[in-house]
Amino acid sequence: MSQSKVLSLISLATKAGKTASGEFCTEKEVKMGSAALVIVASDASENTKKKFKNMCDFYKVPIYFYKDKDTLGHAMGKEFRASLVIKDEGFAKGIKTHLDAESNTIA
Repeated sequence: MSQSKVLSLISLATKAGKTASGEFCTEKEVKMGSAALVIVASDASENTKKKFKNMCDFYKVPIYFYKDKDTLGHAMGKEFRASLVIKDEGFAKGIKTHLDAESNTIA
């Protein structure tokens, strides 16, 4: 049940205009300091995962590896998405709560 909670919160945040996705946009938001949470698909390339992990560690942004590109893209009403950023603290907090409940953390 909590699995769909994460995805529905991502979907809500997207509708509210509080997300950005795709490698370029995710990176830009993190570096601008507007990222509250980064989610990277578990099936993203090792290179992509490492890049975002290092970047998020450096900028002190929580990062989670969750589901697959197809599922994440679907939640945002788009095609595949290997990475996405939640720009709203409230949404980020709610999503983290559910992700922690699923214990998918790597941080």
